[in-house]
Amino acid sequence: MTDWLSALSNAAARAEPAVLVTVASVQGSSPREPGAKMLVTAKAQCDTIGGGHLEMRAAEIAHEMLAMPSGSLATMRRIERFALGPSLGQCCGGVVLLAFERIEAKDRDYAVCLNEYRAKRQDYWRLVALDASLPAQVIDKEEQPLCGALPPPEHIDLARECHIVVDSEGCRWLVDPLRAYRAHLVLFGAGHVGAAIVRALAELPCHVTWVDEREDMFPESLPANVKTEVTDTPEAVVDEVSPGASYLVMTHSHALDQRLAEAILRRTDAGWFGLIGSESKRVQFERRLRARGMPEERLKHMICPVGVPGISGKTPAVIAASVCAQLLQVWEKSEQTEQVLTPNE
Repeated sequence: MTDWLSALSNAAARAEPAVLVTVASVQGSSPREPGAKMLVTAKAQCDTIGGGHLEMRAAEIAHEMLAMPSGSLATMRRIERFALGPSLGQCCGGVVLLAFERIEAKDRDYAVCLNEYRAKRQDYWRLVALDASLPAQVIDKEEQPLCGALPPPEHIDLARECHIVVDSEGCRWLVDPLRAYRAHLVLFGAGHVGAAIVRALAELPCHVTWVDEREDMFPESLPANVKTEVTDTPEAVVDEVSPGASYLVMTHSHALDQRLAEAILRRTDAGWFGLIGSESKRVQFERRLRARGMPEERLKHMICPVGVPGISGKTPAVIAASVCAQLLQVWEKSEQTEQVLTPNE
């Protein structure tokens, strides 16, 4: 499945009209959260707002909008309310507001802007007027325009999830945060397993810095959430990464693995650290690192072997699935902890 933003960029580059469907708000239980999206073109559908009858009906509305001549507000913006139980026969039972936004060739700069700020790994917000034929806007955390020159509506709350506000003129606006992924994996090694892990992480909520000394090992096409770094001194990358990042070491050289392990463990602000290998490799590395003065407490932070316990397959795809599941467990636990601590900060 292609993510909605990549699909939007592709559609804009082809001058192909598309409708972006966003879960604007939710009351009660629903299949997806506010901010969930799917992109609908005449021939394709990317991402999901939860499936079932809700998604089918949303796709029908999007196709109706695409079939009509552009220009009028009804063909460019819509907001629809769906009661999941009575009207759609879904067991969730909640109420969902869906915002529909038609995007055309003239909006190419808008699509480019959205992708640029995703690539910069920064938080930004979409502001879409639902009751007026105004260009969609993109603003940063200071409410400065990144795309579109109009002032934002009054009293928007950038700390909230996706929601709708009403301005002084009675116009409803979709305020849609597009937050950078907090989970960051620094992956050392572009071999078969590293490549399989990158593929497995392509659509997961994270961004990846993929490091290797050999430029020709990287594929020509990369997922949108991946950046490569070619360097003769991979250890230096460890020092440049922001605190809290996760590290996964699986290079072609045990000597390099050991140097990277030492550099990572000496960073007391590093996040999760996984090292591919067996129990015997761990014992060997621990002995060498102790000899180099590594405290015993830091050695406990080295996860080796990696992967979810009970999965013993050795093919790259199996290892990747196991390791990515382990990373998701780590990242979700970290996110839950952050949510608990945030109100007291």
